[in-house]
Amino acid sequence: PFGFGLSYTTFAYSSLSLSTQQIGPDDTCSVSVDITNTGQRAGKEIVQVYVRDQQASLQRPEKELKAFAKVQLKPGERKTVTLSIGRDALAYYDDLAREWVAEAGEFEVLVGASSQDIRATATFTLTASSRWPF
Repeated sequence: PFGFGLSYTTFAYSSLSLSTQQIGPDDTCSVSVDITNTGQRAGKEIVQVYVRDQQASLQRPEKELKAFAKVQLKPGERKTVTLSIGRDALAYYDDLAREWVAEAGEFEVLVGASSQDIRATATFTLTASSRWPF
């Protein structure tokens, strides 16, 4: 699956939180998650944040990679990773209108080690639609 990599250690994801449950077109939502190295060796993990538009007016991918960060952890070490999602990450390009569109509605945030290894989810709402030129 996309984002899959081999590792000699294991990682646990916990305490997923969003900075807000609602954002406007000019706002961002911070996504924070704790990553713990539960194995016996030091290792690196790429924390991936996917977004799913739950109320799209047109067919969108099941999940879209919108942010990621690499974190290095010693055995037993825990770090908090924080990434931001804004209007641009929620938008799609409308070919006919020749503009970007971010539709109001509910979005699901999926955090994990790969596209097939989702460890935590949360939702937030984009309160208003917006359009802007390419």
